Amino acid sequence: MPGSATFRAAGTRKVAVVGTALSECGRVDEATPYALHAQAARRALADSGLGREVVDGFASAGLGTLAPTEVAEYLGLRPTWVDSTSVGGSTWEVMAAHAADAIAAGHANAVLLVYGSTARADIRAGRRTSNLSFGARGPLQFEVPYGHTLISKYAMAARRHMHEYGTTLEQLASVAVQARANAAHNPDAMFRDPITVDDVLSGPLIADPFTKLHCCIRSDGGAAVLLAAEEYVRDCRTAPVWVLGTGEHVSHTTMSEWPDFTVSPAAVSGRLAFERAGVRPEEIDVAEIYDAFTYMTLVTLEDLGFCAKGEGGSFVEKGRLTLTGDLPVNTDGGGLAAQHPGMRGLFLLVEAVRQLRGEAGERQVRRSGGRLPQLAVASGTGGWFCSSGTVVLGRG
Repeated sequence: MPGSATFRAAGTRKVAVVGTALSECGRVDEATPYALHAQAARRALADSGLGREVVDGFASAGLGTLAPTEVAEYLGLRPTWVDSTSVGGSTWEVMAAHAADAIAAGHANAVLLVYGSTARADIRAGRRTSNLSFGARGPLQFEVPYGHTLISKYAMAARRHMHEYGTTLEQLASVAVQARANAAHNPDAMFRDPITVDDVLSGPLIADPFTKLHCCIRSDGGAAVLLAAEEYVRDCRTAPVWVLGTGEHVSHTTMSEWPDFTVSPAAVSGRLAFERAGVRPEEIDVAEIYDAFTYMTLVTLEDLGFCAKGEGGSFVEKGRLTLTGDLPVNTDGGGLAAQHPGMRGLFLLVEAVRQLRGEAGERQVRRSGGRLPQLAVASGTGGWFCSSGTVVLGRG
């Protein structure tokens, strides 16, 4: 198996994803975030075939005053290894990296990663309102007075890429079109109807150059992933998906400290993950990439090495990202069409594992000769390109 020596080199244990699940997703008006955490966790354990007594590690972020202590208590867990890393959308790839390291080193045997959010329902019920920024303290105090939103930061970066490399609005729009095409095969996606480039371009402007369909949807939902040491695999219900390599990187928080708006932190986390996995980008069969906005998909593809810097626009054209394309990307429809309940990084790992196991149903990717995908990458981005975590996964 490619990359299987990654955790063997130091005489440590191999690590596998042995259970994945989603909670109810989309429009969930009657559940609390805690209930979505619990539902996803129970389903992931059931998927693995392991009992909760094997779980001695727990990772969660984004909920509770003492995350992840409150969520662990709600789930009835008393872990001896915990992680509450919170770096936005890349949180879950970074947590998976930390969990894999801990298991490989013998500090934990089975680590449960869980997330749940009622972001959509909270706004509809008036429990939550939108804001211009995450806060006005620390370095952000020098930007907040100018009133730019999180979306506008991504929009500025997209405009810079357009200026530097001639990337077009039509190319960015094609990312949304292909995400919706993939979502059409996902019965659990919130939006499945096809859209065209013209539909994207003619929508209401949110932050130049982004119209509404350039931006992710807002949903409710939860997800869970269970990682375990190799000796537990024989007791699992499903075939293992091995963690081959991981990488993480933080770049900036203030836009003035970002050296290049056209380079995301995935340029570092991706390089590290591929090197540690012992595989090349061109060997990857499926890519699950954080897509709060269309530009994120395009620039992350460049930075992971699927195409050269500046060639992302031409790379995403002509259906290359669809289920039957050269590189299927966001096979469930991604945050642009399937679901996006806040920090979506854990959903990337769930979908990557389902594709490698051959459990994706109507949206199952088949490569040449009808074979199942062998290698997948999940790459999450946090903040406004502030952080990145990348995980390379392989079939057992």
